[in-house]
Amino acid sequence: QVLSLVIPTRLQRATQEVLHRFFHTRTYLFVVLHVALQAAVYAEYTWEVFGYCWELEFHLLLLLLPYLLLAGNIGCFILCSRANPGIITKSNHASLMKIYAYDGVLFQKGTMCPTCHMEKPARSKHCSACGICVHRFDHHCVWVNNCIGAFNAKYFFLYLSTLTAMAAMIAIITAAFLIHVVLLSNMMHARYIDDQGQERAVDILFVIQHLFLTFPRIVFMLGFVILLTLVLGAYCCFSLYLALSNQTSNEWYKSRRCGCSQHPTLQPCDRRVVYKNVYSKGVWMNLKEIFKPPTVLETKKK
Repeated sequence: QVLSLVIPTRLQRATQEVLHRFFHTRTYLFVVLHVALQAAVYAEYTWEVFGYCWELEFHLLLLLLPYLLLAGNIGCFILCSRANPGIITKSNHASLMKIYAYDGVLFQKGTMCPTCHMEKPARSKHCSACGICVHRFDHHCVWVNNCIGAFNAKYFFLYLSTLTAMAAMIAIITAAFLIHVVLLSNMMHARYIDDQGQERAVDILFVIQHLFLTFPRIVFMLGFVILLTLVLGAYCCFSLYLALSNQTSNEWYKSRRCGCSQHPTLQPCDRRVVYKNVYSKGVWMNLKEIFKPPTVLETKKK
């Protein structure tokens, strides 16, 4: 009985240590994984899909579009991972304190960072992975191994957009190739003999099985990039929503966790304080703030 209690406890501790190491410390593991997956997809696309599509006389610009998106994505990835997200230091602390006002709900005046020993500016947060306080902190991204803050949010948005476009474009070209193969073979009008010896018309399931047996790697890659497109597309839409409403992921999570609402007319549960997003300035200005973060001089002019 003692062993049955001790072993699960040790496993839990080991699991927690591994998760803490990977998600709460800076590590290049996810960067390597990200590059490896991207290389595997593009290798399959180059050596099989591109060649087959070229033989079927697909337009060259269409086939080269994933490579153009890849070049843009690599550039955004480097900028996002290398750029200063908005590190708060003693030299810029006074100026960053003047950028945003405290809303009194998510961000309280006088809150000190126990690690950096400085008062936290509004919309900032201490990142445990990087060990720094970040201005307009959004989240720590393990895929770029850097925090996402005021000064590299635009690079992250472009990185995410190009990554989604890459997956979607490869999925579209690959699906078009497989559909082209089915149409050329006139497979949908064929018939086959099943295991019971009965003649049946070809259906979608039969076509998918046939394509998987004929092009196993291509079909597997197509399924992977379709799933990737759906996941990245949903995250991209969420990031766009945050940008248009002038929120960060950190603020969105904190407002939901506290049971807050962005609409002052809605009554919160259990009579909690209603939160109104005081940082939103309209769709256009909110989007502009992502690509051109406000400075002290701009704040004074307003």
